[in-house]
Amino acid sequence: MYYGYRIVSASFLIQAVTIGGNFAYGVLFKELEAEFGWSRALIAGASSASLLVMGFMAVVAGRLNDRIGPRWLLTASAMFYGLGYLLFAHLQSPWQLYLVYGLLVGIGLCTHDVVTLSTVARWFTRRRGMASAIVKVGTGCGQLVVPLVVAALVAGFGWRTACIVFGASALLVLAGAAQAMRRDPESMGLRADGASGSGHPAPAQPDLHVGPATRSPLFWILCCSQTIVFTCLITITIHIVPHAVDLGAPRALAAGVISAIGGISVLGRLAVGGAIDRIGGRRALIGCYAALFASLVWLQFASVPWMLFVFAALYGVAHGGFFTVMSPTVAEFFGTKMHGALFGTILMFGSIGGAIGPLVAGAVFDATGSYRLAFGLLLVLVLAGLGLVSRLPPMRGPRAAVAAPS
Repeated sequence: MYYGYRIVSASFLIQAVTIGGNFAYGVLFKELEAEFGWSRALIAGASSASLLVMGFMAVVAGRLNDRIGPRWLLTASAMFYGLGYLLFAHLQSPWQLYLVYGLLVGIGLCTHDVVTLSTVARWFTRRRGMASAIVKVGTGCGQLVVPLVVAALVAGFGWRTACIVFGASALLVLAGAAQAMRRDPESMGLRADGASGSGHPAPAQPDLHVGPATRSPLFWILCCSQTIVFTCLITITIHIVPHAVDLGAPRALAAGVISAIGGISVLGRLAVGGAIDRIGGRRALIGCYAALFASLVWLQFASVPWMLFVFAALYGVAHGGFFTVMSPTVAEFFGTKMHGALFGTILMFGSIGGAIGPLVAGAVFDATGSYRLAFGLLLVLVLAGLGLVSRLPPMRGPRAAVAAPS
């Protein structure tokens, strides 16, 4: 079997555990609020801090992955991630929450996308979109399973024990999966997509260095788009469970909404992954924005818990698609030589939006007692993002990387 599929499998596990745990923070949200009486803005702020740390460290991780490869980077981040959740069990004050979740878990998260997806982009060319989609299906599976497991542990043993069990398990799984990772097929005497030495090579992509790439308007459109996307997606991830409880859903049912998003997002990842290989990143991005817009319109009218599951069906497709599309799109326009540095920079801009969005939504709720205005602001951002990505050049290859939008 082509070793690239082992890379995909290991990346699948890494995505499932790290992002599943990130979604489980929504389950822990109400527990922290109930035990300590902290405001929602304060609790959401720790998630924002974690995203900021993840984003800025992703630039470093991406550059290091371009130079030294993924194995030791992922092993180190596994230790930070597992330790963060183990120490989470001993929280007593807000500064500890920000240190443990904001800093340690943030460092642990910084490699999960940029390192795994950059590595997959090097191992695949023709099937890059689908390979990336399968990796991101791991995220969807983690979103489906981990919050339910953590919710069950919280119900049976309390949230502190749940964090210890999850932290220890995450450390073992992540460190083990990291050992299968290799930088690129050439380092093992192989070729991308498993092509034989006598076969026709996969079509080459342009390889731009960081300087020329960052001077392209296209690159900055992708950065702005990712900022908008993360603002919307992370806000929903953090606040949809408290919103469901506010609408009268029991906590287990509220956790089911976030798990439904994770499960349905699997379809979005696979559909968008296949679409990227056929129609390119621009059209795939536009489709994701359209689905996100429809879901947020429905959310404005969702007044009872069951309606949130309809929202989850619409939103889940967009959610999965967005987290799949960016890495192959960066490789499509800029190549893979400096993919880690470029993708890491785009993720950094996304993390800024992901940090601000939940914080603003929590502050809006604290001021108004409702999420309606906060979710309405997300609708405006989605329209702005749709306008941006519609200006991306439709062509693929070297000319696409330097073309200014018309």
